[in-house]
Amino acid sequence: MKEKSVWTLGEYRDGKIHTVSYELLAWGRSLADKLNGKLTCVILGKNLKDQIKELIYRGADHVILVDDPRLEHFEVDPFVKILGSLVREYEPEIFIASATTIGRTVMPVLAATLSTGLTADCTGLDIEEETGLLLQTRPAIGGNVMATIKTPDHKPQMATVRPKSKRPLPRDESRKGKLTERSFPDSYFASRVRRISFIPDESAEIPIQDADIVISGGKGLKDGKNFSLLFKLAELLNGAVGASRTAVDNGWIPYSHQVGLSGKTVSPRLYMALGISGAVQHLAGMSSSETIVAINTDPEANIFKVADFGIVGDLFDIVPLLIEKLEKERGERS
Repeated sequence: MKEKSVWTLGEYRDGKIHTVSYELLAWGRSLADKLNGKLTCVILGKNLKDQIKELIYRGADHVILVDDPRLEHFEVDPFVKILGSLVREYEPEIFIASATTIGRTVMPVLAATLSTGLTADCTGLDIEEETGLLLQTRPAIGGNVMATIKTPDHKPQMATVRPKSKRPLPRDESRKGKLTERSFPDSYFASRVRRISFIPDESAEIPIQDADIVISGGKGLKDGKNFSLLFKLAELLNGAVGASRTAVDNGWIPYSHQVGLSGKTVSPRLYMALGISGAVQHLAGMSSSETIVAINTDPEANIFKVADFGIVGDLFDIVPLLIEKLEKERGERS
């Protein structure tokens, strides 16, 4: 009987393996263990061989590497051709990717090419005990319900999961794994598009998805000018400023700060929700944070259901006091 395998799609950016690759391995490790199978990471890029051990240290049993100068920058056509060929050869049971620009671009095309299903932007993945099928959970109907989806008749079962929805496994240098290097003919690298340039988003000093501390504001701030309080607090804590969809829709702060289903998913060490009620859409983007602190005048606000520390009170009374305290401590240290 052929051993069941779970595949993850590793990502390479700016010469390095991206951290979402390690988050995916945490998802994949859990699934592979429940199937009593192997976890394989497939990664395409340039000059990556020296970094492959890190994928094994983070949970992979097997790494399939396609290393070619023509893969320095992501292009969907070569990726689909190469991944499609590998999937047909190895026949993995499950193939998951991160819901990044790369994952959201390549996985739908790959699923169509392989005539299988794909569930996008999952917040949960599990194995059904009775059937061994992949349970793919994601918000539906505007985030008002959580739907669990199965792909019983086609393989591989494919899904993307939101970045920062799971923490990487601890690094274990004692782990051993297998590396398989593959190469492909020139025809696999033909593409219908041509890369012209890349312009990074520099609207925020610290991207919220990379910050260890995120201070988010919502409707309770009442006016865009009051976000200055959050920026001051974030500066003192060396954090980033986030926002609810309502705050962004009201034009109080740019979209790059939005946390939630239609924004960014964050998983910082500390998440502060100030004047945020806690709609399902927002919770889906921050509930995996290590410590959640909520301040709201409504004691029944949904945000308190996920908060580790909750303060029922007016943020305009509490936040200035917190800023004053932090400034005083900083002054005493200097």
